[in-house]
Amino acid sequence: MTATAGAADLPLAERLRPHTLADVIGQQHILGPGMPLRLAFESGRPHSCILWGPPGVGKTTIARLMAGAFDAQFISISAVLGGVKDIREAVEQAQAARNGLLAQRTLVFVDEVHRFNKGQQDAFLPHVESGLFTFIGATTENPSFELNSALLSRAAVYVLEPLSEDDLKQIVALAQYQCGFTAIESEAINHLVAYADGDARRLLNTLETLAMAAAQEQRSTISDDWLVRVLGQQMRRYDKGGEQFYDTISALHKAVRGSDPDAALYWLVRMLDGGAEPRYLARRLVRMASEDIGLADPRALRLALDAAEVYERLGSPEGELALAQCVVYLAVAAKSNAVYNAYNAARAWVQQDGTRPVPLHLRNAPTKLMKTLAYGQGYRYAHDEEDGFAAGERYLPDGMADPHFYQPVRRGLEIKIADKLDDLRARNRAAHAHPPTSV
Repeated sequence: MTATAGAADLPLAERLRPHTLADVIGQQHILGPGMPLRLAFESGRPHSCILWGPPGVGKTTIARLMAGAFDAQFISISAVLGGVKDIREAVEQAQAARNGLLAQRTLVFVDEVHRFNKGQQDAFLPHVESGLFTFIGATTENPSFELNSALLSRAAVYVLEPLSEDDLKQIVALAQYQCGFTAIESEAINHLVAYADGDARRLLNTLETLAMAAAQEQRSTISDDWLVRVLGQQMRRYDKGGEQFYDTISALHKAVRGSDPDAALYWLVRMLDGGAEPRYLARRLVRMASEDIGLADPRALRLALDAAEVYERLGSPEGELALAQCVVYLAVAAKSNAVYNAYNAARAWVQQDGTRPVPLHLRNAPTKLMKTLAYGQGYRYAHDEEDGFAAGERYLPDGMADPHFYQPVRRGLEIKIADKLDDLRARNRAAHAHPPTSV
């Protein structure tokens, strides 16, 4: 990143916009040496693509750099403000550039491309196919849901990630070096980086606000206390990854486990209001459905997965209602940690136990040699037995006692599961006590 000379009146984010690929901070998984988008730059042959990622991670910057790398005319369209008229004008400009003395290429960049409807998206297809221009779309939404399959099939999709804390700290240092910004205490930088939450534009806009406020008060250093006081309600109520963040998610989890829908809703909304990533919350709800509800109500896991999918389709704020519905259901559902305990017990057993051989009657026997060696011999096909259950058959390694990892609780569906297991175990015991006599 380099500051643009003679452009002190421009926003800080624009002054520090990278002018070469080497200046870009972050996104090394696609821009680093040997990575796919870097190779596209180096090939000298532009191709249409979709840049998918959260705000402030460099989508517009990368599109501009591509135009510069290929000496192409750069045309930017905002899908929020633009329409078919803008597409038509872009086509005319691209034709003029191609037919001019320089026979210049054109790169058409569409920001928030998911805001265009199907007809508007289709308007690009013939010109992309003819090679009149290279199409670059930027979106914060999942392209699989928001973009036409025809357009997707003609464009590579590159996934951009939120900038890391180290990336954001590099940007702060660059702003201080390039623009002579006020000194900032390290704790204030940490707070600022947490507030930015992976968004470089948000970081720089906030930094610019702080610098102007510090200049007005003639402050030589931005302290953490002063930073919080200036930003006030803009600041998160907890830092992502900090202690209060994990305290809050812990409170949400325990409210669900404790079957309190009001408290669960309160902590969910607290986290959303504080800026927590809804997709993170969706993942945690899926975990809660398995850990604290399990087979007492198997529908809970499906509902959690559905809520996550609904959020992916609708985004914020519409999709957040599905998360709220899921939280209430999980809170009122029957609770069981039996599967959670069983899994942990099985893991602990396997980690400390030796590698026991698979009993011969349970082994697969696809060859004649294996059959000769008694692989699969004596195995009883459960479907051929009464009630589809081979009473007395063993499925654990020889010499290993039944560990009873899974202990269903007397709640929800696990009441019936426990009764069934009790019956099957009784039949096993009877079969062992009175084995069938051989003829």
